[in-house]
Amino acid sequence: MSATALIRAGAPQGARPFERFLLSPDAWARLPAALRAEPSLALLALWAEPGLVHAAFLDEAAGGVLLASAPAEGGRYAALSPARPGAIRFERMIRDLWGLTAEGAVDLRPWLDHGRWPVAGPLSGQPAQLTGAEPPQPEFLPVEGEGVHQIPVGPIHAGVIEPGHFRFHIQGEIVVRLEERLGYKHKGTLSLMLGKSPRAAAVFPARLSGDSTVAHAWAFAAAAEAALGVAVPERATALRAVMGELERIHNHLNDWGFVCNDAAFAFPHARCGFLREQVLRACAAAFGHRLMMDCVLPGGVAPDIADGGAAAILAALAAVEAEIPALVKIYESHASLQDRVVGTGFLNPDFARAYAAGGFVGRGSGRRFDARMAPGYAPYDLLAPPVVVEAGGDVDARVRVRIAELRASIAMVRRLLGALPGGETLVALPAHGGEGSALVEGFRGECLAWLRLDDGGLIRGVFLRDPSWLQWPLLEAAIEGNIVADFPLCNKSFNCSYSGVDL
Repeated sequence: MSATALIRAGAPQGARPFERFLLSPDAWARLPAALRAEPSLALLALWAEPGLVHAAFLDEAAGGVLLASAPAEGGRYAALSPARPGAIRFERMIRDLWGLTAEGAVDLRPWLDHGRWPVAGPLSGQPAQLTGAEPPQPEFLPVEGEGVHQIPVGPIHAGVIEPGHFRFHIQGEIVVRLEERLGYKHKGTLSLMLGKSPRAAAVFPARLSGDSTVAHAWAFAAAAEAALGVAVPERATALRAVMGELERIHNHLNDWGFVCNDAAFAFPHARCGFLREQVLRACAAAFGHRLMMDCVLPGGVAPDIADGGAAAILAALAAVEAEIPALVKIYESHASLQDRVVGTGFLNPDFARAYAAGGFVGRGSGRRFDARMAPGYAPYDLLAPPVVVEAGGDVDARVRVRIAELRASIAMVRRLLGALPGGETLVALPAHGGEGSALVEGFRGECLAWLRLDDGGLIRGVFLRDPSWLQWPLLEAAIEGNIVADFPLCNKSFNCSYSGVDL
């Protein structure tokens, strides 16, 4: 039996728009073997509730999403990591947060819990109090070979960036292994959302990863609306897309500039920073916040776009569009810059497929997936954005995906603002039970949100998944064989979120 058929044989739970099927522990235990035989069923996420484990899969052939669940009897469930490497860190996270252990897992070292929490399994329903024992030393995978030495970097870094530890194993100047240790930005986001209404909880997904505030807020709002059966006004849908594409534009400009800066080429960095600032000021004029935080809510958007906001946005985008050709020419014509980005940080397309990497990381290595098109959501069914794919797999390919998406996003924002529907932007939410999930394409890739509401409309279970969960492990693979000095370039070309993974 295929993995898809095995999942669909479970009991449907009435989730919308993607059905969730409840499997027996025995059926779940057959999933790893079935997944090996069905490579087109990609793992999107793993998470849990007390005594219950959940998984989200993408049928890459059909473009649909399947959710599967199973009881974790005795606090244990069959690991999926032997069949889907992207499950490794999810299984470590589930053990830290819910106290459930994946039997047969590839790696069961702690992930988010560094031994400094006052309780074990804080979301388990029965967290165990811990004594004030000394936190254990982190464990890193061993590397053997003549002349191999270690370079520890972080968690505190130069500059205003998020904390994360990188353990390099070096042979001469060549990186033979990189291992990441994250979790320093853990905020208890999921526990803070429990027991709240979707409208009250919306501030938390908006702050999961600040540079993706629109995408995460939109995914959470769409999941809540699906659970409650709420239709969003057309004007709100269009404004969400405007904000989502503006978020993509300002982040791609930022990344493009910083990649050049990390190759010691400051001019594109300065120009991209200047153009990004114009876009952020236009966002503030139109929506009252530079990053458009808290503008997307379950039920719509608030506030409505300000008078003169559309004109400010269009003027900023005209400036960006006018300068892109000159910046591309500079980027392509400087041999010293091209020498640093072409061939550096190569990500094998097989790895991108195995981890189901989305966004410019996946598309830069040939994986043609964009959640705006499949499974798709409004208004992109009418906009039909191009899915930009590069085959190079290196820093340059990831930059070129961003440049092409800049142009496409500018065109879509113009189209949306030119035909903005009238009417209201926010509707009231009913208070009743339900379950919903959503995939929304952020600038990094697809953001997933799932929630379950009780009969009073309050959140009983919730999970938010940043695309960086499936991209961070690939950075470890991409840097192998490169020199230490190229790590900043590789890292910025991936631009994974620390906060988004740390929850």
